[in-house]
Amino acid sequence: MTLSLTHLITAGLALVFVLGLILLLARLLRATGLAPQTGGQRLQMREVLALDARRRLIILRCDGREILLLTGGPQDLCLGWIPPKDEEQSQP
Repeated sequence: MTLSLTHLITAGLALVFVLGLILLLARLLRATGLAPQTGGQRLQMREVLALDARRRLIILRCDGREILLLTGGPQDLCLGWIPPKDEEQSQP
């Protein structure tokens, strides 16, 4: 059984077409919200401020809460949780 060049090209194009359909379907499912969410959205780096060549202030968001970190010095420090905006407005 020999494979000719046309058979290989046809098989390659069919594979590319099927993979393209799978990727298109995945993108459509994500855009409509029907696809399950991946677990990678729990931790986000919101903002970074360089204080000097080594130290940085970082605001991280985790599970809907924000925390302020100081990194790069002799030790990294957790400066505290940032209150949500609705709590800031209710305090005098």
